[in-house]
Amino acid sequence: MAHNNDSRAGLRWMKLDNAAKIYPAARRRRWNNMFGLSATMSEPVDRDVLREALDTTVLRFPSIAARLRKGAFWYYLEELRRAPEIEDEGAYPLMYMPFERIRKCALKVLVYENRIAVEFYHALTDGNGGLVFLKSLIAEYVERRYGVIIPVSDGVLDRREAPRAEELCDSFLEVSGDVSKSRAEPNSYHIDGVREKDGFVNLTTFIIDSDLLRETARSYGVSVTTLLTAAIIRATCRIQDSHVARRHQKMVKVLVPVDLRRLFGSQTLRNFSLYLTPGIDPRVGEWSFDEVCHAVHHQMALGVTKKEMTMRLTKNVNSEKSLIVRVMPLFIKNFVMKSVYDAVGEKKSVMDLSNLGIIKIPSELEKYVDRFDFIIGALPNTHENCAVLSYKGKTYINFTRDIQKSKLELYFHEELRAIGIRAKVESNRR
Repeated sequence: MAHNNDSRAGLRWMKLDNAAKIYPAARRRRWNNMFGLSATMSEPVDRDVLREALDTTVLRFPSIAARLRKGAFWYYLEELRRAPEIEDEGAYPLMYMPFERIRKCALKVLVYENRIAVEFYHALTDGNGGLVFLKSLIAEYVERRYGVIIPVSDGVLDRREAPRAEELCDSFLEVSGDVSKSRAEPNSYHIDGVREKDGFVNLTTFIIDSDLLRETARSYGVSVTTLLTAAIIRATCRIQDSHVARRHQKMVKVLVPVDLRRLFGSQTLRNFSLYLTPGIDPRVGEWSFDEVCHAVHHQMALGVTKKEMTMRLTKNVNSEKSLIVRVMPLFIKNFVMKSVYDAVGEKKSVMDLSNLGIIKIPSELEKYVDRFDFIIGALPNTHENCAVLSYKGKTYINFTRDIQKSKLELYFHEELRAIGIRAKVESNRR
């Protein structure tokens, strides 16, 4: 498709991918499902250069630089005519983005001093797709600003080539099978609290030496994600212990998204992750850190297989394919999907823990980028969330919450200290 910036004839449009369909339906008056990724550069950001870089980059990502449109039967995405304006970063991350705004442009590009941040509406893509967009944007920016050539590797795409078909496909539909698996599972304990009045999002960041974290995880025979999940479960159990008698307690489970691209060899830049909810039942007695680690480890190992994931995603795809759902007008679909989300969505876990792993970029780009961060917004009923990534030997663990007080971050910190992990803590507390 020929691109000219004034009017791009025949704007591409795409049906939402299978995972994205729930997000417009599940929205609330003050909540839309957003997540953010940022790169802290070695020098203050030159906005004019970033503007040029963004204008070029958006043409490469029609499924991400898009707006949400409403059809009679489904929402769909339409690629943007032009790149969004670059904005100043607000007083806190993931400020509420009204739905009207998402229908004009479903992502934001923000600048604060050295930091370039992109906030994405989740219907566009997931953390891994968003990361490819951000890496490609900063590569374009660095090339224009410093005149260096950044190779097309490690998730940096060539901004001058046309989008490839495999990047735009809905991989859920491609890999779904004939056998599905029920989504039924017990509910989890939830942390309650008094909501911040003005939508303020509290952000607490733990910065840890990645080698220490990896070695500690290895000493327990588990992955870093499992170790951090175990620390969150133990911290949550302490909160539940403080006000619920043990025999009346609920399970404590954490939602852990799994990137399916590696499992199925997909190149898609759209949503392609499913989640597992490993956890423990505190009613059976005290759980040591080691026991929680092993419980989570085995639950994840059973869940993260091609066959298991195929059955789970087939269930979601079948719901979408059913004739009744297909012919249902959008307003009824929204009502049904929202009811299902309210009944199932957030009741199954105390919070998310999303780990993008070690961020690799071309070595030519590394000297210009000091740090990456990943944040996911709190959900309407689970008031805390956690997003993790590692870069240049440091692991950044970002907790977001929309309630005023919570002991979770404090207890999480204490759980880490108890297993010999020291963390530097940053916070935007008012």
